[in-house]
Amino acid sequence: MTSALNLTSGSSLLAAYGALAVLLVTFVEAGLLVVGFFVPGDTLLFPAGVLCASAPTAAEHHGPYLTLWQVLLCAAVGSIAGAQLGFLIGRHGGQALLSRSRSARLKSAAARSEELLERYGRRKAIVLGRFIPMVRSVLAPLAGALRVPVRTFTVWQVVGGLLWTQTTILAGYALGKSVPGIDNYLLPVVLALVVLSALPLLFAKRRNGTSTRPDR
Repeated sequence: MTSALNLTSGSSLLAAYGALAVLLVTFVEAGLLVVGFFVPGDTLLFPAGVLCASAPTAAEHHGPYLTLWQVLLCAAVGSIAGAQLGFLIGRHGGQALLSRSRSARLKSAAARSEELLERYGRRKAIVLGRFIPMVRSVLAPLAGALRVPVRTFTVWQVVGGLLWTQTTILAGYALGKSVPGIDNYLLPVVLALVVLSALPLLFAKRRNGTSTRPDR
C-alpha cells in the first residue's frame, strides 16, 4: 500500500513505481543538495538491474514491471538532469547554502568534493564523484558555486552520469542473469553494496589521517 511506502528504501520505491522511481531518485540525489542524502542511489540502481533480469510471469507479477531499457533510460535522464539542476543551484547561492548549513554530513561531503577537484582536476573529479556516495549529492552544486565553466561541467557530468548509472544497473542485471533466484536475497546484496560504496570514503579518511601526521 502507498501509505506504507518508505521513501528511503530502494525496494519499496521499485515495487511501487518501477522505472519511474529510478528517474525520480537519480534526479533528486544528484540535484537537490540536502534532500539527496536521504534517497537511495546505488542501493536502488543495482537491485533494479537484478530485478530486470528476473522478470516475473504474469501470474507472479505484482506492481510495475521493470524492463532493462526503461530502467537504463530513466537512470540516465534523471542523473544528468538532476546534476545540471544542482549545478545551476550552486551557481546561484550554493556557497551561501553550504556556509549556513549545520549538517556535519554535508560539510564532510563538500570537503571531500573540494579535495577531489584539487587532486584530480575538474574533469576527472566530476566523473569520479558520481561513484562516491554523499559526494554524488554535493559535487554538482559545489562545482557551480566554484564557477566551474558550464561547458566543462556539462560534458563531464554527462560522461560520469552515464558511466555510473549504466554500469551499476548492468552489473545488477548480469548478477541476476548469472545467479538464479538472487532476487530473493536482495537485502544482503544491498547491504554488501552499501559497504563497498563506503570503502572509498573510508580509505580517503585513512589517507588524510596519515598524511596529516607530522614528519619525525
